[in-house]
Amino acid sequence: MKSSNIGGQAVLEGIMMRHGDVYSVGVRKPDGEITVRVEPYKPVVPIKTLYKIPVIRGVFNFVESLVVGTRCLMYSATFYEEEEEPESKMTGEEAARAQKKKEKEDTLLMYGTVCFSVLLCVALFIMLPYFVSRLLRAVTDSEVLITVLEACVRLLIFFAYILLISRMKDIRRTFMYHGAEHKCINCIEHGMDLNVENVMKSSREHKRCGTSFLFFVVVVSVVFFLFIHVSSPLWRIVIRLLLIPVIAGVSYEIIRLAGSTENPVVGILSKPGLMLQRLTTAEPDEQMVEVAISAVEAVFDWKSWLTENYPDRRPES
Repeated sequence: MKSSNIGGQAVLEGIMMRHGDVYSVGVRKPDGEITVRVEPYKPVVPIKTLYKIPVIRGVFNFVESLVVGTRCLMYSATFYEEEEEPESKMTGEEAARAQKKKEKEDTLLMYGTVCFSVLLCVALFIMLPYFVSRLLRAVTDSEVLITVLEACVRLLIFFAYILLISRMKDIRRTFMYHGAEHKCINCIEHGMDLNVENVMKSSREHKRCGTSFLFFVVVVSVVFFLFIHVSSPLWRIVIRLLLIPVIAGVSYEIIRLAGSTENPVVGILSKPGLMLQRLTTAEPDEQMVEVAISAVEAVFDWKSWLTENYPDRRPES
């Protein structure tokens, strides 16, 4: 297996695929047609040097993935919005102003959604476990024991969250598209031609998945917080908040390493995240795979990549 550096995300009835400086969004429209949109991938900070510094690059990539992922999700949703009442006739200038206003509103909604998502994650996975663990102070003064309890609560909340969303019928199809995304990338990275048959028999688990990233965020936070020993409750909260970018950056480096090596130790560390993906992915149907293939081919020349990385393979007829 060789890394292709393709990344992706499931959206509403479709898939986003990113490679290099471009990303695509493939969506199966209500009439059954597949539409693919390709956009340039714009970095949060236009300083390429920062994206070469370990840990720091992880913070920027995490923020960018949230912004681009939300934008793609909103775009895919436009194909399934309820039909609006026909508007009164507008002049070209009025239509342009209305479109510009809508774009501004969509941008505000997108960034608002990203901010809300980050705050929710911080509240649910960082602050809630901390306050729950403080209840143990009634029976012990051991900071180590309290910190261990906090770690257990954090892991319990994380697993419960994954299990809960995996059972929601409304997002089962999204999980199927998530599986199609992984299968496409695995198909290419294992040296097979990208077609429906090969994709369907490929694995739906991948070490660079966002599910694995979230798992490592939880684990890395547990390790970091075990070494925080300050007496002030206020400073314990402040330090936890300040460490969030560092935790995200370190977790990114682990995922990056896992996706580019077959080291057995790294493989063992990746196992829990891969197991969690059994909950956040599902087996797709062939129509979903067709959407995923369309999204990949819009941004990645897989034939040239296979020829370069698997020179001894025999192309399928």
